[in-house]
Amino acid sequence: MWLFLGILSALCLGCYDISRKHALDGNPATLVLLSSVVCSTLLLCVPLALSRIGVLTAGSQLFYVPQVSADAHRFIFIKAVIVLTSWLLGYQAMQHLPISFVSPMNATRPVWTLIGALTLFGERLNIWQWAGVAAAFAAIAYMQYGFVKVSSNRISVRHNAWVLCLIGAIITGAISGLYDKYLMRRFDHNAVQVWYTIYQCALMAAIVLVMRWRGKIRQPFKWKWSIALISLFLVMSDYVYFYALTYPDALISVLSTTRRMGFVVPFFYGLMLLREPVSKYKLIGTLAVVISMVLLLIGTM
Repeated sequence: MWLFLGILSALCLGCYDISRKHALDGNPATLVLLSSVVCSTLLLCVPLALSRIGVLTAGSQLFYVPQVSADAHRFIFIKAVIVLTSWLLGYQAMQHLPISFVSPMNATRPVWTLIGALTLFGERLNIWQWAGVAAAFAAIAYMQYGFVKVSSNRISVRHNAWVLCLIGAIITGAISGLYDKYLMRRFDHNAVQVWYTIYQCALMAAIVLVMRWRGKIRQPFKWKWSIALISLFLVMSDYVYFYALTYPDALISVLSTTRRMGFVVPFFYGLMLLREPVSKYKLIGTLAVVISMVLLLIGTM
């Protein structure tokens, strides 16, 4: 069951990436992120309010949000800081880089999560898993080489701030995945999702106010319904992902890998609908990432 939830989360995450790309077109990344977080907060405040007034009770396990201790709030706040850092970096990368490049690179996050699980949670890799890690590293190296070669006359990856943002988003995203497993062992999954979203909203609002005050945001903002879709798909993806982690036999390495398979949706969206240029580096690199995820799944099922 938890593997099926991981697949469902992946599909939602793929639709989230498409919505994010559309919303960022012509809009400042920080304001799009703030607007989407506000929408997510409003959406999640509904079950929180219903739980507090007694409409939802502890027997309503799917949506009930229990009260948590001050200690739990501290851990959840750390989760909000990690995720917000990853999002800020990821939104900048998504706005300035092709979606068919960003999505396959994001799909390598499970490799870093798996390495973290190996060192922090004592998980051990078999031959299939090691083959998956090797394929993912090969994909990263090949796609980076291809990006340098294709854009050698215009841009250098080593000095490209947006590629560095993408790398930072991938690393902090992997840290967030490992932290999720720790949180799900200690606290209710609904409480974690609701409160870390609320904290994100407060932090992002403060960041935008400071940037406005310092004159860092000059680009005009235009509301798009894709911003609401960002919130909807992300809330759905996170919900089923957190719920899957509550299963005692759930493996973070498998769930993280399965969840990132959703990159196939925005990848083909970028190639077919946005008419982003097709290169052998994107296609072969993407195929290598898919192979790495399949090998990891075979090795951990």
